Amino acid sequence: MTEAHPRHALDEVIHAPVRFSVMATLAAAEEAEFGFVRDGVQVSDSVLSKTVATLERAGYVEVRKGYVGKRPRTWLRLSAAGRDAFRAHVTALRAIADGPVSAG
Repeated sequence: MTEAHPRHALDEVIHAPVRFSVMATLAAAEEAEFGFVRDGVQVSDSVLSKTVATLERAGYVEVRKGYVGKRPRTWLRLSAAGRDAFRAHVTALRAIADGPVSAG
């Protein structure tokens, strides 16, 4: 029996370019402020909000709201499940990139 192609291990939630970029940014930090992620990924507030909502629904991102002085702030972090999912997704990408896959 042949081994399954590594693409089957890709996470469809993470795979979209903006979601992948947000996950990669958060994987490099314990926690990051919304504006830092927005600027680093180079998207609008609206696009990042929608992206974070999708990742939060999947259980991959945790959102914390608070204040710095009187200014509202939002911080983002990967959940434990999000870190595991991101690691598995990157492993699958590397397996695909390192190919070639044998024809059996």
